[in-house]
Amino acid sequence: MERLNVNPTRMMLTTLKRRLATARRGHKLMKDKRDQLMKGFLELARENKRLREEVEKELAKVYESFSVASAVMSQEVLEEALMFPKQGVELEVSGKNVMSVDVPVFDYKTTASDSADIYPYGFASTSGELDAAIYGLSGVLPLMLDLAAKEKEAAMLAAELEKTRRRVNALEYVKIPQLEMTIKYIVMKLDENERGNQTRLMKVKDMILKEAIEEKRERDEEAYGA
Repeated sequence: MERLNVNPTRMMLTTLKRRLATARRGHKLMKDKRDQLMKGFLELARENKRLREEVEKELAKVYESFSVASAVMSQEVLEEALMFPKQGVELEVSGKNVMSVDVPVFDYKTTASDSADIYPYGFASTSGELDAAIYGLSGVLPLMLDLAAKEKEAAMLAAELEKTRRRVNALEYVKIPQLEMTIKYIVMKLDENERGNQTRLMKVKDMILKEAIEEKRERDEEAYGA
């Protein structure tokens, strides 16, 4: 991994140390968020599995009742009975925030005043199995909407989890090591420059001392000669 291309100055060292501290704090926060997202995703996956099994079980009952009704009723009577639905449904979509992710919430309301009024036909010419199928579909609708919302939530949480995981890895394996390497380089360069300055100062000091000794010797020689 290459270090950052910066000038090795004390000001840059201070700036990079602040950036490193910020990156480490961000890394910790991202890791905490990743762990919470993973926990929430796993709980949601279990809830989705339970809901899907329940919906499939209820739909299987509906299909079974409808198959029996199709067998005991003529196709014309069955189509006539279901031609004009008596109950309508209006879907309402809202949202909620789950760990900084806006996920959808589905709800519905019936268009008829009486939500229990779901049979669009008279009972004289139809079978009880058709009644059971219509009733089963009416009961499974809320479960299907809940399942659809939770599956969409799971998909969005999975996408956010993957994005957070990439950010954590980028900080942990790229950004933080790069900053640490650059800081180490600057510290080494500054220490090297300081040692060079000390060496030059010692040489200058030796030169000054040598000149002082030479001047003293010259003065002493002049004094003795006089």
